Amino acid sequence: MNNTLQLKNNLISRIRTSKDITFLKALQTIFDNSEQSLFELNEQQIKSIEISREQIKKGEYKKHGKVISELKEWLEKK
Repeated sequence: MNNTLQLKNNLISRIRTSKDITFLKALQTIFDNSEQSLFELNEQQIKSIEISREQIKKGEYKKHGKVISELKEWLEKK
């Protein structure tokens, strides 16, 4: 049995036998919150993402390795 299925079965069993209303309400809150959007972006953040996507389309970006290399070089000078 894989780990995910085993964990689900274990949780289901524990939920079924629990008589602790506080615990069950806490679980309900966790499930409710996990279904909501993780991030709510403001207009400035949305605009920044749009600008970044356009820059990527135009090839105006650096690869991760290049940025790390430049950062290390910059830090060595400090």
